[in-house]
Amino acid sequence: MAYIDLPPDMPGIMGLMKYRPDTGKILSDLAEALLQGDSSLSRGDRELIAAFVSNRNQCNFCQTAHGEIARHLLDSQKEVVDQVFSDVAGANVSEKMKALLNIAAKVQVNGKEVDISDINHAQELGATQREIHDTVLIAAAFCMFNRYVDGLGTTFENKPELFKEFACQIADMGYAKANKPLFEN
Repeated sequence: MAYIDLPPDMPGIMGLMKYRPDTGKILSDLAEALLQGDSSLSRGDRELIAAFVSNRNQCNFCQTAHGEIARHLLDSQKEVVDQVFSDVAGANVSEKMKALLNIAAKVQVNGKEVDISDINHAQELGATQREIHDTVLIAAAFCMFNRYVDGLGTTFENKPELFKEFACQIADMGYAKANKPLFEN
């Protein structure tokens, strides 16, 4: 049960966005720009970064939701999400993605943990300045999203099949248009 009165059929950040539609729209638009907008990083890779940071922050709603969206978008590489959660170094992702996830992990702890050697390493592996920028911004934004969700005690009923439906909805429509309650009574 959330610490404030939220719609029971909209868990996690969705209920919070409905509670405050003025800020909810801004947050939804931010997620849309970061995870669905134009980027040389695939949508699956960006969702993987969001899920990874949420997993490190132990935000159950966000790691479950974005992990499922990443699985949907990565399709033939669904196992990568669990690999990244348990062991980035051994995950079946490119060296460039490992370097970007390393940067995201450092941002998750404290942005000042990132140093020029992390940036240089990612660039040596083919990461563009824009990809590094977007990785840092996704990691920072998801720290905020995770703290928003957990700070107000939002919870959810862990029904994997509903998160798969939610993942398809987000993948097809994006964040700004996907406003259907996840758990309908």
